[in-house]
Amino acid sequence: MAAEINNPALSENLQNMLNNEGGAGFLGTLIGNLISIILIVAALAFFFMLVFGGIQWLVSGGDKAATESARGRITAALIGLIIVFAAWAIIVLVQTFLGITLVGGPIVLPKL
Repeated sequence: MAAEINNPALSENLQNMLNNEGGAGFLGTLIGNLISIILIVAALAFFFMLVFGGIQWLVSGGDKAATESARGRITAALIGLIIVFAAWAIIVLVQTFLGITLVGGPIVLPKL
């Protein structure tokens, strides 16, 4: 059974939120915000991984194994940053060519 909302004002606000732009307004905003948050967190994680790899290289003291480990961490961080920025570029291209908004606002489908 579905739960009923007894408060008419709350019910009306919830219905308006879900029906905004055919239901895509709330869901589109949520998806757009999630994509933005994921890209920001991933970029920050790879940046800190890059800094940690640089610090690891500096304190390696000439130890070949520690230097190789630091080099591998820096390489992985740079590849990760490239992947994050490539994903962002693909999202921007999709937005431009299809006329929709994924990041920076709600998903708005083009009108025919």
